[in-house]
Amino acid sequence: MLLALVLLATTFQNPLKDAGTFPIAVWLQDPGQATRYKSAGINLYVGLWQGPTEEQLAALKKAGMPVVCDQNAVGLRHLADPTIVAWMHGDEPDNAQAVIDPATGKQTWGPCVPPARIVADYRRLKSADPSRPVLLNLGQGVANDAWKGRGNGAKLDDYKTYVQGSDIVSFDVYPVAGVGEPLQLGLVAKGVDRLKAWADDKKRIWTCLECTDIGAKGKATPAQVKAEAWSAIIHGARGLIYFVHQFQPKFNEHALLDDPEMLAAVTSLNKQIQRYALRLGNVRRAGVMFDNGIHSWASTVGGNATLFAVSLEDHPVTAVLQLPAELRQSVVEEIEEGRMLSLYDGRAAETFAPYQVHIYRIGAR
Repeated sequence: MLLALVLLATTFQNPLKDAGTFPIAVWLQDPGQATRYKSAGINLYVGLWQGPTEEQLAALKKAGMPVVCDQNAVGLRHLADPTIVAWMHGDEPDNAQAVIDPATGKQTWGPCVPPARIVADYRRLKSADPSRPVLLNLGQGVANDAWKGRGNGAKLDDYKTYVQGSDIVSFDVYPVAGVGEPLQLGLVAKGVDRLKAWADDKKRIWTCLECTDIGAKGKATPAQVKAEAWSAIIHGARGLIYFVHQFQPKFNEHALLDDPEMLAAVTSLNKQIQRYALRLGNVRRAGVMFDNGIHSWASTVGGNATLFAVSLEDHPVTAVLQLPAELRQSVVEEIEEGRMLSLYDGRAAETFAPYQVHIYRIGAR
């Protein structure tokens, strides 16, 4: 039995520790769907409904799917189980919290969870198990200043304390399905930038992505989902969590799995991200950038730089790539398309279709 546990511990993939794997998770799903999600390029579960339970952990172990979950009594009995890779706080403590009148059963809304309580809870979680990181997922107030759902007394400065109660800090804002008009895909990148600043670049930053018509108010297109994902990564997110529920007009916990077009697009996107996982873990290559509002980020591996760029516009954009002096004799290849850019004095013009992502290799001739 001990040998079996040791073997399992050495073969069970932990996307939080494997430098060649980018964490791509799904939020609060039935472990019975784990195999289907693995086929779509998902390598992590975040959250278990009223769990973890023994049955949930057994199902995930059988599927080879690691999980981030609550640190309840069952979880603490599994400290040696590699299925659990991290612990988590309750969701969105920065939002107004439900209050139930014990006499009438009526629900109202109270203030957000005090930031100091999240820090205290973090210390308690780490005391019980210092070997695993703790995830904190925050709400759309991280990025959306027009959001009114944080309750009385909430302040933007609260987030500087909230982030101290985590090792991994995430947030969810859904520009299409959750915010609506005017369309603001840039909220995803804005939230990542804010979390990095509030955490002084000392925490791992993740973000949640929309991919369903959550409340029958609209659904992002596959191109918009891809643009949101890459804009988050370009700005520094190093983990993604798909929110796949739909609540209206009929509840569907796994709406992504029932949407062939979006499922195919998400699967392709996940595979693309994994192809560049090692490059995404490297230090930024300064001086390589596009103009005209294109979001871009470059890293260096060996003698080559890899440049990731995305447009968040709903119309075609022409932008100019500018290379620093030391790279002006390089060649630039759009890797996904196998296409070379024409450079003149270290500059090259490029066209971006609506929400298009380009990925380039910049290196010697």
